[in-house]
Amino acid sequence: MTTHQRVERAEDGAAPNGALRLRPITAAEHSAALRRPGPYTRSFLQTPGWARVKTGWQAESLGWWDERERLAGSALVLYRQIPGTRRSFAYLPEGPVVEWADPRLDRWLDPLLDHLRGTGAFAVRMGPPLAYRRWRAATLKASAGPGRRIGDVLPDMVEPLGAAVGDRLREGGWRRCGEDGQGADAQPRLVFEIPLAGRGLDDLWTGLNQEWRRNVKKAAHRGVRTAVEGAGSLPAFHDLLRVTEQRDGFSLGRELDYYQRQYAALNAEQPGGMRLYAARYEGEMLAAHTLLTAPDGKRVWYQTGASADHRREVRPSNALQWRMLCDAVLAGAEVYDMRGIPDDLDPASRAYGLLRWKTGTGGEAVETVGEWELPLQGAVNKALHRAMNAYLTRR
Repeated sequence: MTTHQRVERAEDGAAPNGALRLRPITAAEHSAALRRPGPYTRSFLQTPGWARVKTGWQAESLGWWDERERLAGSALVLYRQIPGTRRSFAYLPEGPVVEWADPRLDRWLDPLLDHLRGTGAFAVRMGPPLAYRRWRAATLKASAGPGRRIGDVLPDMVEPLGAAVGDRLREGGWRRCGEDGQGADAQPRLVFEIPLAGRGLDDLWTGLNQEWRRNVKKAAHRGVRTAVEGAGSLPAFHDLLRVTEQRDGFSLGRELDYYQRQYAALNAEQPGGMRLYAARYEGEMLAAHTLLTAPDGKRVWYQTGASADHRREVRPSNALQWRMLCDAVLAGAEVYDMRGIPDDLDPASRAYGLLRWKTGTGGEAVETVGEWELPLQGAVNKALHRAMNAYLTRR
């Protein structure tokens, strides 16, 4: 995401210009478009496979075509119908994939909004896949203190495109979630990324802090073994996840069949789209993490981690993350995304422990542009909107 200023090229290398038309596309067309290299994140949440994961939602793949009939952008739209009505809420998680640097952004968004109105959607939420602000791990460590939050700290970098897109959306009547009474983001706005582009394994190793290197060595010395395992290990992973949730005081609310459905759908669309990594000690699974890969292979996501309460002294989670990072580098990924982190920089808080664990990898905290909403049918029914926002926040 360090090359946001580049223009995404159409399939023959020409930048799309002039009028754009929007129409539904097949899953095959959509998948092919997402595999094409470009400057913006191709999130797993924007793949046709993700539509098969999300129960209770209707899905549609859309494509923008330029005047020469080239597919220039794509979107996965999820529709949630409000019970007892013919109205629905349209949601584009971490999308759409369009030319966000285009000074005429409305030529991309206007056809989308017209289409969504035609479906009967009363409102739309989208999450442009852009970064806004960045903080290096060293900056966060130096800024930690009682009552401190990441948002209080001067960022190391402000992304011009992310800031500009936010301004343009606000001018167009969009409202950022979490502001002006809008619901909270359904996807994490604050994430932790480890840049991989141009780095080898030695660079990755020296980027770890001393504690991380010590723990990875300890796991190797004690005989912890890491491996990519198949769908048959998902039940054991889910058992560990329940242990983790109880220990750390949270609940994702996801049953085993959710992960089985996700594993089947993402790997059917793209071999290796979802992998399950496991760390075993004396044959026992002590930690298991899921890793997702972008359609173009440029980004991987550490999605869900689970670990046992016992034998934590052999450091299975550190060993597992190191294996996953090494595999990502060797596969040519440019970013290792560890997903959401808390905003809390208070060392006395429980949340700070998760942040500290992730910052030990030497990456950076990234605030994304976030999710934005727009009413589509005049005055939005507030009760419908409250109900939908409550559902998204809970999920």
